[in-house]
Formats: sequence, C-alpha cells, structure tokens
Amino acid sequence: MEPIINSQIPEFSVQAFYQGKFKTITDKDVKGKWGIFFFYPSDFTFVCPTELEDMAEKYEEFKALGVEVYSVSTDTQFVHKAWHDASESVHKIQYPMLADPTGALSRAFRVYIEQEGVAYRGTFLFNPEGAIKVVEIHDNGIGRDASELLRKVEAAQFVATHEGEVCPAKWKKGEATLKPSIDLVGKI
Repeated sequence: MEPIINSQIPEFSVQAFYQGKFKTITDKDVKGKWGIFFFYPSDFTFVCPTELEDMAEKYEEFKALGVEVYSVSTDTQFVHKAWHDASESVHKIQYPMLADPTGALSRAFRVYIEQEGVAYRGTFLFNPEGAIKVVEIHDNGIGRDASELLRKVEAAQFVATHEGEVCPAKWKKGEATLKPSIDLVGKI
C-alpha cells in the first residue's frame, strides 16, 4: 500500500451543506490553498458535535492561516442541514459539511469502516498543491483537539516555507526550530 503522506488528495465530487445552501464541491475546488478534511462517523451523535463545535470555535484562526476546513461524514447534505438546524453546537459551523453517503471519499482516505458504513475520526491536512502533509486517525470514541491541529498547521506551513528547517516536538509559532546537520547529530 502506498504511503498517504505526500500523496495527492483523490479526485472527487460531493454534495455539501455550506452557508445555508447545498453546493457541489470537487477536488478542483479545494486545491489552491491549505485545507483540512475532518472525517467523523455520523451526524446526530455524541463526540462528533463536540469536535465540530471545537473546529467552529477555531475556524477564524484556521482561515487567518489561509486554511479551509471541510467536515466529512457518510450522511447526506440533507442530514447535515437538519443537524445544523437542530443542534446549538453544530449551528456554529461556518465551514462546508461534505456529504459522503456512498463512502467513496471515506474509502479514498482509508478511514471507512465497511461493517458500520461510517468513517473513523480522520484528519488530513493538505497543501495548496493537494499533497497530504498531516494525517491523524482516531478510534471513534476518542475526540480531537482543534488547538493541536492549529499547531500542526503552523508547523507544516513553516516547514513548507523554510527549507532546511524542521519543527521539534511541541513547537509553537515563533519558537526555535532545528536545522538538521552533521553538527547536530547526538547533541539533542
């Protein structure tokens, strides 16, 4: 199996609920800027609205970094709208909610659970060229943290624009990075 890091996001065309309307979103629409696919199992569940609300509360920070967020579940765009209208947490969402009722997008990102017809909690950060730079997949009982994802976005963007530098563990924007060289071997 080919590694997913640095692979290209797949070609796709799905329906979405976005800004109060239904819209078709394709791979061509998402390329050209940094983006996050945020897969979750299902609408009208328990951990999912807490994660989606957390992303909604950090959405402006993601946008300030030039990143678009796309939540994805195997529900339809109609279910996304109903959940958006019914849940105070989900009503905060301003980013596109992609519908994947056939599981095609979830399968392409290798997060689809065949026996259940839903996705694992998969997070994929891709660059403007569509290359996947960060992958995180959780079992469905484990929620994610948008603040940690923001840190990973900043690190990925820093590395992309600073050739020869890498970000150490717990790195935050503005902190020291590392410049791998023979002089560093064994000194960290």
